[in-house]
Amino acid sequence: MALTKDTRITLNDGNTMPVLGLGTYAAPDVPKIQAEEATKIAIDLGYRHIDCAYVYNNEVQIGNAIRAKIADGTVRREDIFYTGKLYSTFFNPVLARKGFEKSIQDLQLDYLDLFLLHWPFSLKLAEGEESISPDKPYVYDNVDFCDTWEVLEQLKDAGLVKSIGVSNFNKRQLERLLSKPGLKYKPVCNQVECHVYLSQSKLQAYCKSKDIVLVAYSVLGSHRDKDWVDLSTPVLLEDPVLASVAAKYNRSPAEVAMRFVLQKGIVVLAKSFSVARLKQNLGVFDFELKPEDMETLEGLNKNLHYGAFKEMKQHPEYPFHEEY
Repeated sequence: MALTKDTRITLNDGNTMPVLGLGTYAAPDVPKIQAEEATKIAIDLGYRHIDCAYVYNNEVQIGNAIRAKIADGTVRREDIFYTGKLYSTFFNPVLARKGFEKSIQDLQLDYLDLFLLHWPFSLKLAEGEESISPDKPYVYDNVDFCDTWEVLEQLKDAGLVKSIGVSNFNKRQLERLLSKPGLKYKPVCNQVECHVYLSQSKLQAYCKSKDIVLVAYSVLGSHRDKDWVDLSTPVLLEDPVLASVAAKYNRSPAEVAMRFVLQKGIVVLAKSFSVARLKQNLGVFDFELKPEDMETLEGLNKNLHYGAFKEMKQHPEYPFHEEY
């Protein structure tokens, strides 16, 4: 099947997800209005999948953008696929509904198309703190994500979310959720870091066997925020092999890196607030990588997590101790 910006993949609950989405995370020092303006432009360009999260702290602005594009007739609400995420500080079932309500109120939307457990572990805020940040100590909680999942199932039953899924889960954690007694809905997707240095082929194969779609973030590597990323790691877009494949197709390394993930059958989230790059990213549908080039790029895999979130390594549910 030829891929286009309008291609959607069918989820295990019958809903459909666009194969290309706009990622909206930005570092705290980036003005929130940039996310709002970029989302409006992306919708004008044809993006219909918008990925955000409570912890990004910009759902008010993303909601403003979506509603503005509905109001001016560019799209209908049903044209937009919006993904939100329940952060780890809301995993206590008593708080989970409040976490969802915070997002829906900020967005001013009637429902979410997809709602994810953001991580497989639970955290609680330190006393006196209102939000999590990398320079504050983390307080671990022992809430089981399987208990939190029941709240997401209730939200789906109530029609407040169309589909439910997970993010950053490894195979063992997916198995534990899938074997949960009384499971009503299995996750439709697992959103994970994925790029030519982290091809996720084994995790993808497992997810495919369970009819769970893999969704990729950080497909171009990652921002170089020293609070989150080890600056000694190689810059993905400067890889000489990637550059040589890109030259062969007269494309940018970014376009080829994105196309590689898309062509593996993985949904891609492309994060950019630049108009030029938002347009360029749609170029991934204008060419196709040959099998031998897919194989070459697959060979670049280093199992490298840019977003290793090492400060959470002591948590018993930290997902990256295992191969996949």
